[in-house]
Amino acid sequence: MKKLLTAAALTLALASCGPETKPPVETEMPDTVTSYTLPGNTVFPEGIAHLAGSQNFYVGSTTDGTIFKGTLGQKATEVFALPDADRTTAIGMKIDDKGRLYVAGGDTGKAFVYDTVNKTRLKLLTTPAAKATFINDVTLTPDAAYFTDSQRPILFRATRTDSSVGDMEAWLDFTGTALQYQPGFNLNGIASTPDGSTLIVVQSNTGKLFRIKVSDKSVTEIKLSGVGGNTVPNGDGILLNGQTLYVVRNQDVIIVPVTMSADFSTGRLGTPFSDPSLRYPTTIAQEGKRLLVVNAQFNNRGTGLTPEVPFTVSDIAIK
Repeated sequence: MKKLLTAAALTLALASCGPETKPPVETEMPDTVTSYTLPGNTVFPEGIAHLAGSQNFYVGSTTDGTIFKGTLGQKATEVFALPDADRTTAIGMKIDDKGRLYVAGGDTGKAFVYDTVNKTRLKLLTTPAAKATFINDVTLTPDAAYFTDSQRPILFRATRTDSSVGDMEAWLDFTGTALQYQPGFNLNGIASTPDGSTLIVVQSNTGKLFRIKVSDKSVTEIKLSGVGGNTVPNGDGILLNGQTLYVVRNQDVIIVPVTMSADFSTGRLGTPFSDPSLRYPTTIAQEGKRLLVVNAQFNNRGTGLTPEVPFTVSDIAIK
C-alpha cells in the first residue's frame, strides 16, 4: 500500500514543534492493480473486450459461457451474464461505442450481441450447421462485425449500424486463396484498420499472418522477417495499434510486436516480451500504454491437471 499525508496532517506537522506534537495522520491508498481476478475455479477464460476511454472490460469463460465484467482499478470482477442454452461457451469478444458486446460462440457455431447497459441479448447470430466449427474471434469495422472460424475456411460477417445488427453471412470462402486450411486449429485472432478497409488474421497452426482487403476480398500472406524468423507460431489473439500489430503466442507465453508496412503487406518482427504473471495468455486489449492479457491456463486443463486459482487478467506495460 502507498501511504500519503493528508493536507490537514501536513499543515499540523509543519505548524507544531513541541513535545506533545502528534505524528501526521497517514492515509492508505491502494497500489496500482496489475492483476484482475475472475470468480470460479474452472473459468478457463479466453476473450476480452475493452473500449478505449471506458472504465470497464469484459471477459468470457470457455467452460460454460459466463461473461464477467471488470472495472479498471478494482481487482475483483463480477458476473455480467450467466450462461444459457445457446451460449455454453464464450471465446473472442469486442465492444462497440454503442455499448454492444459481440461474443464468438466457439463450437456452438453461433455468435451473440449484448446490450451492456441493460444486460439483454440483442441478437443471436447463427451459421449453417457443420460437422466441425469453432467461431473464434471477432473484429469490428465501422459497418460490420467479422468472425473467424478455426475449423471451416469461411470468414463470417454481420453488418451493423448505430441502431441494428444484421444476420450472419458467409462473407468470404478461403478455398482457392493464399490462405489454405490445414489439419488443426486454423484462423484465430482477427484485427482491422480503423477505416475498415483492411483485415488481418493469424493462422495458429502455421504461424502465418494474412491481409484481407475488404473492397475486393483479396487475400495475401503478409511477408514477415526479423527477430525469431518469419512466422508467429501459436498465434492467438491479435491487436492492431497504428502500424504495430501485437500477436499473443499462447503456448510460448510471449507477445510479439510486429511493425507493419504502410499497406500491411509486410511486417518486421520485434523483440517478444512477457511478464511473470502470464499463464498461457490468449487474447489482449489495450488500455492506454498497457495491455490487459487474459490468462487462459489451457495447459492446466484436463484430467489430472490443476489450474492456479483464481483465474486472472494481467495488466502489463507495453514494451
